[in-house]
Amino acid sequence: MKFSAQEEYGLRCLLRIAKFYHVAKSLTIPEISRAEGLTEHNTGKILRVLRLDGFLTAERGQMGGYTLSRSPEQIKISDVLNALGGRLYDDNFCQAHTGITDICTNSIDCSVRSLWKIIQDTVDSVISKMTLKDLMGHESYLLEISHFGKVDAANN
Repeated sequence: MKFSAQEEYGLRCLLRIAKFYHVAKSLTIPEISRAEGLTEHNTGKILRVLRLDGFLTAERGQMGGYTLSRSPEQIKISDVLNALGGRLYDDNFCQAHTGITDICTNSIDCSVRSLWKIIQDTVDSVISKMTLKDLMGHESYLLEISHFGKVDAANN
Protein backbone atom coordinates (compact mmCIF):
# COMPACT_ATOMS: atom_id res chain seq x y z
CA MET A 1 0.00 0.00 0.00
CA LYS A 2 1.34 3.41 -0.94
CA PHE A 3 0.37 7.00 -0.50
CA SER A 4 1.05 9.14 -3.55
CA ALA A 5 3.77 11.74 -3.87
CA GLN A 6 1.02 14.33 -4.38
CA GLU A 7 -0.45 13.51 -0.96
CA GLU A 8 2.96 13.66 0.73
CA TYR A 9 4.01 16.88 -1.00
CA GLY A 10 0.58 18.45 -0.52
CA LEU A 11 0.69 17.88 3.23
CA ARG A 12 4.23 19.25 3.38
CA CYS A 13 3.24 22.39 1.44
CA LEU A 14 0.20 22.95 3.66
CA LEU A 15 2.33 22.52 6.78
CA ARG A 16 4.88 25.01 5.45
CA ILE A 17 2.13 27.58 4.86
CA ALA A 18 0.45 26.79 8.20
CA LYS A 19 3.60 27.75 10.11
CA PHE A 20 2.95 31.36 9.08
CA TYR A 21 -0.82 31.36 9.67
CA HIS A 22 -0.78 33.25 12.97
CA VAL A 23 1.57 35.95 11.67
CA ALA A 24 -0.55 36.42 8.52
CA LYS A 25 2.41 35.95 6.17
CA SER A 26 1.78 34.52 2.72
CA LEU A 27 4.30 32.32 0.92
CA THR A 28 5.04 32.24 -2.79
CA ILE A 29 5.47 29.15 -4.95
CA PRO A 30 9.27 29.70 -5.21
CA GLU A 31 9.55 30.03 -1.41
CA ILE A 32 7.55 26.87 -0.78
CA SER A 33 9.27 24.83 -3.48
CA ARG A 34 12.73 25.85 -2.26
CA ALA A 35 11.89 25.09 1.38
CA GLU A 36 10.40 21.67 0.53
CA GLY A 37 12.87 20.66 -2.19
CA LEU A 38 10.19 20.45 -4.89
CA THR A 39 10.02 21.86 -8.39
CA GLU A 40 8.08 25.09 -8.80
CA HIS A 41 5.94 23.42 -11.46
CA ASN A 42 4.90 20.56 -9.18
CA THR A 43 4.38 22.90 -6.23
CA GLY A 44 2.14 25.12 -8.36
CA LYS A 45 0.02 22.15 -9.45
CA ILE A 46 -0.42 20.94 -5.87
CA LEU A 47 -1.25 24.41 -4.54
CA ARG A 48 -3.84 24.84 -7.28
CA VAL A 49 -5.61 21.65 -6.16
CA LEU A 50 -5.50 22.78 -2.53
CA ARG A 51 -6.80 26.25 -3.46
CA LEU A 52 -9.66 24.89 -5.58
CA ASP A 53 -10.66 22.59 -2.72
CA GLY A 54 -10.83 25.54 -0.34
CA PHE A 55 -7.75 24.97 1.83
CA LEU A 56 -5.78 27.93 0.51
CA THR A 57 -6.31 31.53 -0.52
CA ALA A 58 -4.10 33.05 -3.21
CA GLU A 59 -3.21 36.73 -3.55
CA ARG A 60 -1.62 38.12 -6.69
CA GLY A 61 0.95 40.86 -6.81
CA GLN A 62 4.20 41.83 -5.17
CA MET A 63 2.94 41.04 -1.65
CA GLY A 64 0.98 38.04 -2.87
CA GLY A 65 1.27 34.36 -2.18
CA TYR A 66 -0.64 31.58 -0.47
CA THR A 67 -2.23 31.52 2.97
CA LEU A 68 -4.53 29.05 4.69
CA SER A 69 -8.20 29.82 4.10
CA ARG A 70 -9.01 28.78 7.68
CA SER A 71 -7.10 27.98 10.84
CA PRO A 72 -4.94 24.83 11.07
CA GLU A 73 -7.31 23.53 13.78
CA GLN A 74 -10.16 23.53 11.24
CA ILE A 75 -8.38 21.59 8.49
CA LYS A 76 -8.82 17.84 8.84
CA ILE A 77 -6.09 15.63 7.43
CA SER A 78 -8.74 13.29 5.99
CA ASP A 79 -10.17 16.17 3.92
CA VAL A 80 -6.73 17.13 2.62
CA LEU A 81 -5.80 13.56 1.64
CA ASN A 82 -9.17 13.02 -0.04
CA ALA A 83 -8.69 16.21 -2.06
CA LEU A 84 -5.16 15.28 -3.12
CA GLY A 85 -5.60 11.63 -3.96
CA GLY A 86 -8.81 10.11 -2.77
CA ARG A 87 -9.36 7.11 -0.58
CA LEU A 88 -7.33 3.91 -0.64
CA TYR A 89 -10.55 1.88 -0.95
CA ASP A 90 -14.02 3.00 -2.01
CA ASP A 91 -17.27 1.37 -3.05
CA ASN A 92 -16.21 1.24 -6.72
CA PHE A 93 -12.90 -0.49 -6.00
CA CYS A 94 -14.08 -4.00 -6.89
CA GLN A 95 -15.77 -2.85 -10.10
CA ALA A 96 -12.47 -1.30 -11.19
CA HIS A 97 -10.50 -4.49 -10.48
CA THR A 98 -12.48 -7.27 -12.14
CA GLY A 99 -9.62 -8.65 -14.19
CA ILE A 100 -10.62 -9.81 -17.66
CA THR A 101 -14.26 -10.39 -16.69
CA ASP A 102 -17.09 -7.88 -16.40
CA ILE A 103 -17.80 -8.81 -12.77
CA CYS A 104 -15.27 -9.92 -10.16
CA THR A 105 -15.33 -13.68 -9.72
CA ASN A 106 -15.46 -13.15 -5.95
CA SER A 107 -18.21 -10.53 -5.92
CA ILE A 108 -20.54 -12.61 -3.70
CA ASP A 109 -18.21 -13.54 -0.83
CA CYS A 110 -14.88 -11.73 -0.88
CA SER A 111 -12.54 -11.72 2.09
CA VAL A 112 -10.08 -9.50 0.20
CA ARG A 113 -12.74 -6.80 -0.14
CA SER A 114 -13.34 -7.08 3.61
CA LEU A 115 -9.61 -6.63 4.25
CA TRP A 116 -9.46 -3.44 2.13
CA LYS A 117 -12.52 -2.09 3.94
CA ILE A 118 -11.00 -2.81 7.37
CA ILE A 119 -7.77 -1.06 6.33
CA GLN A 120 -9.69 1.96 4.97
CA ASP A 121 -11.83 2.20 8.11
CA THR A 122 -8.71 2.07 10.30
CA VAL A 123 -6.97 4.79 8.29
CA ASP A 124 -10.15 6.90 8.35
CA SER A 125 -10.47 6.56 12.12
CA VAL A 126 -6.99 8.06 12.53
CA ILE A 127 -6.93 10.80 9.89
CA SER A 128 -10.49 11.99 10.52
CA LYS A 129 -9.49 12.95 14.08
CA MET A 130 -6.28 14.74 13.11
CA THR A 131 -5.96 18.32 11.99
CA LEU A 132 -3.20 20.29 10.36
CA LYS A 133 -2.50 21.78 13.80
CA ASP A 134 -1.69 18.27 15.11
CA LEU A 135 0.95 17.86 12.41
CA MET A 136 2.55 21.21 13.21
CA GLY A 137 4.15 19.80 16.36
CA HIS A 138 7.26 17.68 16.52
CA GLU A 139 7.12 14.04 15.44
CA SER A 140 7.37 12.90 19.06
CA TYR A 141 4.27 14.98 19.92
CA LEU A 142 2.26 13.24 17.22
CA LEU A 143 3.26 9.84 18.56
CA GLU A 144 2.30 10.95 22.07
CA ILE A 145 -1.23 11.98 21.09
CA SER A 146 -1.91 8.83 19.10
CA HIS A 147 -2.63 5.53 20.78
CA PHE A 148 -0.51 3.93 18.04
CA GLY A 149 2.61 5.66 19.37
CA LYS A 150 1.94 4.36 22.87
CA VAL A 151 1.47 0.83 21.58
CA ASP A 152 4.66 1.00 19.53
CA ALA A 153 6.66 2.37 22.46
CA ALA A 154 5.45 -0.45 24.69
CA ASN A 155 6.53 -3.07 22.16
CA ASN A 156 10.05 -1.70 21.66
